[in-house]
Amino acid sequence: MSKEIQLLAVAKSYGPTVALEKVTMTLQPGQVQAILGENGAGKSTLVKILSGVVSPDSGSMTMDGEIYAPRSLHHARMLGVSTAFQELSLLPNLSVAQNFFLPHALKNTLGMPAKKRMQQQTEAILHNHDVFDIAPDIAVENLSLAARQRVEIVRAMHLNPKLLILDEPTGALADVDWLFRLVHRLTALGSSVLYISHRLAEIREIASHATVLRSGKSIDTVNLQQVTNDDIFALMVGRRAGQATQAHSRELPTTRNQRLVTNDLCGVAFQDVSFELHDGEILGVAALEGQGQRELFRSLAGLMPASAGQMVLQGKVVTLRNPREALSAHSGIAFVPEDRKSEGIFPSLSTAANVTPSVLSRFTRLGMVNREKERVAISSVAQQVELSQRYLNFKIGALSGGNQQKALIARALLSGAKTLLLYDPTRGVDVGTKEIIYHAIRQFVGDGGSVLVYSTDLPELQALVDRCLIMYQGRIVDERTGGNMDESEMVSLMTGNAARSEVVSA
Repeated sequence: MSKEIQLLAVAKSYGPTVALEKVTMTLQPGQVQAILGENGAGKSTLVKILSGVVSPDSGSMTMDGEIYAPRSLHHARMLGVSTAFQELSLLPNLSVAQNFFLPHALKNTLGMPAKKRMQQQTEAILHNHDVFDIAPDIAVENLSLAARQRVEIVRAMHLNPKLLILDEPTGALADVDWLFRLVHRLTALGSSVLYISHRLAEIREIASHATVLRSGKSIDTVNLQQVTNDDIFALMVGRRAGQATQAHSRELPTTRNQRLVTNDLCGVAFQDVSFELHDGEILGVAALEGQGQRELFRSLAGLMPASAGQMVLQGKVVTLRNPREALSAHSGIAFVPEDRKSEGIFPSLSTAANVTPSVLSRFTRLGMVNREKERVAISSVAQQVELSQRYLNFKIGALSGGNQQKALIARALLSGAKTLLLYDPTRGVDVGTKEIIYHAIRQFVGDGGSVLVYSTDLPELQALVDRCLIMYQGRIVDERTGGNMDESEMVSLMTGNAARSEVVSA
């Protein structure tokens, strides 16, 4: 009996929109196979079909030589297919342990949920997967996005499924090695892993083969040792990769004004943070998960007030108590958060309505919104991020993650802010969308704006920023300029394995 997992001519449409068109692929036991494609290529639909969330319109799937036709997410798990979703499937108001035992909680002799037993078993599962810093009784909503990502992955992995689907699993993770160790453990047991990511370096490290989707079609399955990144990009989009991320070559003005300065700023999880951000500059922050960078960004955005130190905007000491004050005419700070699903978008509203919430007063007179004036402004900023005009009237929750992110960047640009705080702005978006976001950032600073950006993708920072701050245990431990960003040295600093004096180039 074949142990392969096969898809044959699988198709799915939503009304007139074809999401998948006769996709055919084979997954081998004990092998990691990647799925590559732009946002909108059909990756999400493929994941939903394999996971039992939706059913295909036509085509067939087999596992171990038997028909595989899951009726639900739970049914798919019973059949041996587990998924860690990009847009996490955890219920935020429940504890980690309660999420692990959904949809059937363990019961005691009285028929009530056996909370202590579930917590004990969940703790054992977490420890078995090298997770020691997440308590099983904590509510998921109180975890960082990175911690939630780890819980999502372990929940999918601990059942030793025949097929594990990892959808952008490192989007919020800085510790990729942790994930790869677990994947290798699983494949050693004979499981197949379907790995969806836009990070080609990661894919080359963990996967042996990749299937490329374009416009809902399976274009090719390639041996990753036999193709270049440009070959892959050409398969994904039908053209060769641009140069947006290949080298840092931006010229800076000789004289620049200070836009944002912090002096010994302290807050939850960060201490004595001092830096300067100038007009026309892209300043990066590099750090592993949980080093205080998230709290720093939220403090600068007015979401978490600092406990000590100074924040200076255009020469004036300020205290920002909320995002509205941060975005005020004087402050001019716009924040694009890491978790667009829970903190960025209003999923039930149109894309256009998601772009304008902070600037509606510009288009309002006597309580009436001038829709034509609003439409012109939205259309202009949508063009900057190459957000298709036809998406503006769609509910944003129905769009791909890449188009949602374009809308959030458009919102920040339309706000009139002079400083953008971008927290992992290309998380979970495709190569083409990344280039569009990079171009928008560079255009913004070219017009005199300033950008502070954190990314879990170190090569992205190396290619994009003018300077880069390195954080470790809540402090800035080093600063690198565009020509002095050696990856191994930066990683050494990020992990606390080298003192500053040991790695600064002569």
